[in-house]
Amino acid sequence: MNTATSRTTSSRTATSGTATFRTAVVRTPGGPDAIEIIDVPVTEPGPGQVRVRVAAAPVNPVDLGVAGGFFHAAGLIDQPAHTGLGWEFAGTVVAAGPGAGLAPGTRVAGLVDGFDRDFGTYAEQLVVPVTALAAVPDGLDLVTASTVPLNGLTAAQILDLLGDAPAGANRLLVTGAAGAVGGYLAALAPERGWQVTGLARAEDEEFVRGLGAGFTTRAEPGWDAVADTATLQEPALALVRDGGAFVGVRPNAVPAAERGITVAVVMVHPDSSRLSGLLARAASGGLPARVHAALPLDRAADAHRALAKGGVRGRYVLRP
Repeated sequence: MNTATSRTTSSRTATSGTATFRTAVVRTPGGPDAIEIIDVPVTEPGPGQVRVRVAAAPVNPVDLGVAGGFFHAAGLIDQPAHTGLGWEFAGTVVAAGPGAGLAPGTRVAGLVDGFDRDFGTYAEQLVVPVTALAAVPDGLDLVTASTVPLNGLTAAQILDLLGDAPAGANRLLVTGAAGAVGGYLAALAPERGWQVTGLARAEDEEFVRGLGAGFTTRAEPGWDAVADTATLQEPALALVRDGGAFVGVRPNAVPAAERGITVAVVMVHPDSSRLSGLLARAASGGLPARVHAALPLDRAADAHRALAKGGVRGRYVLRP
């Protein structure tokens, strides 16, 4: 088993005395009903790693794709035994390897990226490199903090791909602006000189405008740049002016460039320093961290079903 896993309330098997922890996996993908909670051995952190007792792990659309087999079919997952679920988490350091620099008791949040792995953050414990973590500021609860890493870093890295807004060509349309990535992006993009308009449903107007962005339910072509957090794909590309910029969020489905448009796709990766700043902004109210409901790990399948129904603003978070 990949050593990037571990456990929270360690138990010991009756036969071997080995400490184990519970984690959610998928053996044969098939949607929420394919999710299993299994016991796996506790591993100790190596150099530059810590073992974290997980307090909260959000459910993301990418997790539904893993459980449903989308990424297996795309050739991005090839695990012989089982595939772990979950990308982001928050919790408390319980053990530190040599050179980790984080003492036990430190509250942290982090990101575990990549599809092809047998472990995930839907777990009682997790062993991760400190480069994937940032300390959680005082005043920010761990459930809320857990919702920041994946979508916050995705938004920040979309901005890295867009760069600073060109003078006189700074009109940015964010599709799905009321969603988690879109909301963060709308809040962060003005710092890079972008004039943001959010594309969302009519009932989300108050939220989007509250981020300081413009709002529309129907966009016409001619935008200097489009950040397609709603994964509209080609219809979103068609909204970009000739010579403009498009950034998508589906690494396995990049629209073909046309009309001189620069096309890029974000592939989110851990960034401890950037995550630290995002958590500080969430603590001060500068990022819209929204939690809809917290459920126990045993109800991971229920959380997947609820997210798949749509219509909810705010995150489902698992509490191992």
